[in-house]
Amino acid sequence: MATTVATDDENSSEFMSVGRFGLGVSVLYQYQGFWAFAEALENVKDFQQNFKALDTDIILASVPKSGTVWLKALAFAIVNRYGHPIFSSSHHHPLLTITPHDLVPFVDFKHVYPSCSVLDFTKNSSQHTDHYDSPCRLIATHFPYPSLPASIKDNTTNCKIVYICRNPLDTFISLWHFINKIRTMPESNESTIPPRNKKESTPLLIEDAFEFFCDGVSEFGPYWDHVLGYWKASLEKPHKVLFLKYEDLKKEPEPQLKNLAEFLGYGFSEEEESQGVIKDILSLCSFQHLKNLDVNKNGMAFSNFVANKDFFRKGEVGDWKNYLTPVMVERLAHLTEDKFRGSGLAFQNFIP
Repeated sequence: MATTVATDDENSSEFMSVGRFGLGVSVLYQYQGFWAFAEALENVKDFQQNFKALDTDIILASVPKSGTVWLKALAFAIVNRYGHPIFSSSHHHPLLTITPHDLVPFVDFKHVYPSCSVLDFTKNSSQHTDHYDSPCRLIATHFPYPSLPASIKDNTTNCKIVYICRNPLDTFISLWHFINKIRTMPESNESTIPPRNKKESTPLLIEDAFEFFCDGVSEFGPYWDHVLGYWKASLEKPHKVLFLKYEDLKKEPEPQLKNLAEFLGYGFSEEEESQGVIKDILSLCSFQHLKNLDVNKNGMAFSNFVANKDFFRKGEVGDWKNYLTPVMVERLAHLTEDKFRGSGLAFQNFIP
């Protein structure tokens, strides 16, 4: 599956002479060891060159389809719970009427957030978005750890990084479904995204998508390099990088949420715990609740490029069992074991 494609994209010469078809919506290019679409690679350069981290910044990082929306909602609810009480009498919490992706913007897709002040790096603004008055900047990214700006990674600021990952079997299945949703969606005349290559308007067969994923040619992949980058950083700088597993968050949501809040500097008081604030946040941000909100069931995201509802499919652990053959499972399990060997990281409870 090493298919390459010639391109006239003037930006591509800075990344690769040719692009590759992979597990992505459009042609993927390689830059600094990872694969992404051309616009994202332009954005990573801007991010690296112009972003100056503040002490209060919180960076939410993930490989695609590993619990990103959930982490955005939880982090937003935690840090904004004083200005926006959970389930207050007014029922005007921002998460009820604004998508998590709009509340916590992606630096990767900066080109689709033209009016978002938090992504205007030239001003290094302490403003956040037009939707709320937050005590900190919340920014999301799929960029690998080595590609983050130095001001985020070094110890000159107290900004925090929270990384969420998911076992590779479920990550692959979720990404495959998501990519095919976008590939088969009719083009919108209102979209500001450059038209997709005609070949990529057809769905990927699971066999082809699986080969791309195993080869590492997936959006922001290779998966294993991405996960290991943040894992190693969390071991070296536990005060700065928190590493979460989607499966742990599903299994033990309350202690995981308490740990997240404490790490971010917004720990829960005994009074809040007794009042049920933790349970209220988990209820507000639960998969089913978010999925059933009108704002997440309707409308489009990223300049009419993807439907909001497509960010919510099942939110389950183990859905891969419904799609992968025993041969696929064995290959991916062995590949993961080999890639993670010696790192101390494993998904032994979720990979046979």
